[in-house]
Amino acid sequence: MTSEWDSHTALAAASDGGYVADLDAGWVVGGGVNGGYLIGLIGKAVADTVPAKPHPLSVSAYYLSASVPGPAQVRTRVLREGGTVATVAADLSQAGVARISALATYGDLSAMPADVHTTAVEPDLPPVEDCLPSSMAPEDFLRIAPLLGRFDMRLDPACAGWATGTPSGRGHIQAWFRLADGHDVDPLGLLMVCDALPPVTFDLGRPGWAPTLELTVHVRAVPAPGWLKVSHRTRNVAGGMFEEDCEVWDSSGRLVAQSRQLAMQPRG
Repeated sequence: MTSEWDSHTALAAASDGGYVADLDAGWVVGGGVNGGYLIGLIGKAVADTVPAKPHPLSVSAYYLSASVPGPAQVRTRVLREGGTVATVAADLSQAGVARISALATYGDLSAMPADVHTTAVEPDLPPVEDCLPSSMAPEDFLRIAPLLGRFDMRLDPACAGWATGTPSGRGHIQAWFRLADGHDVDPLGLLMVCDALPPVTFDLGRPGWAPTLELTVHVRAVPAPGWLKVSHRTRNVAGGMFEEDCEVWDSSGRLVAQSRQLAMQPRG
């Protein structure tokens, strides 16, 4: 059975050699379509362009304007393809309006060593059943963030005080994560997971839509089946912008993806 993620990121070949897609309204959050969903869709186009190197290793995307549900076009251009990695440029547009410009390096993670050596510390989360499901969000919030229906996210209560008006001020949000339909997340899906949690500025008492300016994701390994642990942190809010650092750990305790993004501070 095809996963919802695969259905919503489906691509068709265009007559001009690019790809066409239909951005699903189920991935809307705030004033546009979720950036993680978009970088994942672009990631699929890149994987199709260099099929011998199916996995993202590093993807950097610049968000030029807010995407909306509906038709979109993706064009890719191979800059270099070697024996181990390929570098591909990709652009997403809608009706001639540039939305995203990205540069990606791809390879085959299954042909690389599976071990991950890191000094990073795996997030310490309470058991899944003791965490707060995103489905408990207020009805008005669910209406403006339908993407929450795309996955099962269980927030660490220690990082969820913002939901009751008592943010910790630490700039940290972490949660258990899996897709709502039960399918496991693959390496391309990790591109989306790195932008799935609420903006970390919520924990600073600054709620609201935080448009992404730039997002870079590094994928380290093919994730093991099961729940993922996702942690977001920020240390700086300056000039109306903030950075958000993300780590994704799989059920075997490996760091499988990490990212940094620069986003606009929420306007409330």
